[in-house]
Amino acid sequence: MARRLSQRETLTGWLFASPWALGMVLFVAGPVVASLVISFLEWNLLETPRWVGWANYRRLVTDDPLFYKSLNVTLLYTAAAVPLGMALSLALALALARPRRGQGLFRTIFFLPTVLSGVAAAMLWNWIFNADFGLVNVFLRHMGITGPEWLASERWALPALIIMSLWGMGGTMVIYIAGLQGIPRHLYESAAIDGAGPLRQFWHVTLPMLSPVLFFTLIMGIIGSFQVFTQAYVMTGGGPNYATFFYALYLFQQAIDFLNMGYASAMAWILFAIIMALTGLQFYFSKHWVYYEETGK
Repeated sequence: MARRLSQRETLTGWLFASPWALGMVLFVAGPVVASLVISFLEWNLLETPRWVGWANYRRLVTDDPLFYKSLNVTLLYTAAAVPLGMALSLALALALARPRRGQGLFRTIFFLPTVLSGVAAAMLWNWIFNADFGLVNVFLRHMGITGPEWLASERWALPALIIMSLWGMGGTMVIYIAGLQGIPRHLYESAAIDGAGPLRQFWHVTLPMLSPVLFFTLIMGIIGSFQVFTQAYVMTGGGPNYATFFYALYLFQQAIDFLNMGYASAMAWILFAIIMALTGLQFYFSKHWVYYEETGK
């Protein structure tokens, strides 16, 4: 009887899980496997697919300057936006972690931009960076400085998008606040008794205890930065002169504009390989700076 009841419970569990499992197979695992197969084809959705083997990958690596251009733009964006966003998010979290009057209001204000639609945010920042009447250049003119063309300038377009990326740092701020609240107070008390000031407490207590959270946000930040698309698509279209030609935008163009499904799929798998390699490197080097209280460093 007990065995029959256990089998019935197992079957019931699988029945409840089956919608998710079916969705996983049909809408996640299935398309992933299909894209791998398509990456070895030449296919424009209108004609019969033709097997070309590794030709798409060889063309990307050896005969496509835009591949390297888009990858370079994405790497530059990642190298600037990720650490800058982490630093400012941590500064905000430190300022708003301790109870004080109006704390909830300020947390809400900084978090709200993260729930705004990406297209809506891009349109808003398109106006903010307008060279003639945008808020940034109006402010600079009041300071006696002539602002650049921003999105129309090959030099300033990418920095403008990096500045825009800080718009969503409220989400990371909330994660840091949660991490800061999990640090035992007795560690700060012990450090203060030993004569450590606020700066040394931050360096020797806060950062080590917060390092797992920093590690998590670093990984997620890099993964997210390699998938930047909406800002460039809406605000600059990849220009001027490919200054904001992100990898995801180039992939989109190949798939949607040119219908090069095989080529786009190959690009997607190369992007996957790059992200996996960077994530693996982060895990490898994490043992030198990420501290876990339960198991030691």
